[in-house]
Amino acid sequence: MRQPPFSPAWILRRLGLLAVVFWSGFPILFIVLSSLKQSRDIFIFPPVWIFEPTFEHYVELWQKWPDFFTYMRNSLIIACFATLLAVTGATLAGYVYSRYRSRLLTASAFFLIAVRLFPPIVITLPLFPTADWLGLSDTHLLLVLLYATFFVSLNTVIMKTFIDGLSTELDDAARVDGATEWQTLWRVILPLTAQGMVAAAVFVFVFSWNEFLFAFIFTTSNAKTTPLIISELMGALTGVDWGMLFAAVSLQLVPIGIFVIVLQRFLIAGLTAGSLKG
Repeated sequence: MRQPPFSPAWILRRLGLLAVVFWSGFPILFIVLSSLKQSRDIFIFPPVWIFEPTFEHYVELWQKWPDFFTYMRNSLIIACFATLLAVTGATLAGYVYSRYRSRLLTASAFFLIAVRLFPPIVITLPLFPTADWLGLSDTHLLLVLLYATFFVSLNTVIMKTFIDGLSTELDDAARVDGATEWQTLWRVILPLTAQGMVAAAVFVFVFSWNEFLFAFIFTTSNAKTTPLIISELMGALTGVDWGMLFAAVSLQLVPIGIFVIVLQRFLIAGLTAGSLKG
């Protein structure tokens, strides 16, 4: 039931929304504004909110840490391919779990969930010698496989939930028209579950873009990602150059911000679709 404007419940809702926006948005605003300030003005109190912006920290980042932009490219490549692989695998698995029943499938579903509960470090350490033996250490492929595998279980559950919401009569009608299993999946199921695929893609992309532990353990130079060089900026021998650090973080926020903003309509619809099904 919709609350009338300016009623107590309506006001509380708006205040709660503003509190959430402030809590989430203020750190981002502080970082971006700090990247545009002179170094001496970043931490002064009371803070200065009106100032003449400068891009010297971005220029300094380009001059002193040119590899930062190479690592951003690595992050983008790894995140895109990990997202594609994870969503593809999860969609196929979700279809199988939704449309077929057997003890083996039930057991494998529990296994998927159980593996997802393990802390990443527990899985990472045994994998290190295996990755080194296979010659995958410090490669984009290894991080793509790790990130996709880490999220395929959660995304499988998401996609199964969406496909469960589609009547099996659609499958039967497609088969009556002569469609094969693959044609039914491609032409009937996938178009109707696009919102779920987008929701799953956002989870994988955001995780892959920001992940630190796997990249730290399994890479040295060729496949290093943006979080690693940001950690190096924080641990520089000459001390932390906060202006340059905030500039780097601001640049890292741009691709992920664009990705989420472009897909937010599909993401919101995807995450709420299950609650709207009767």
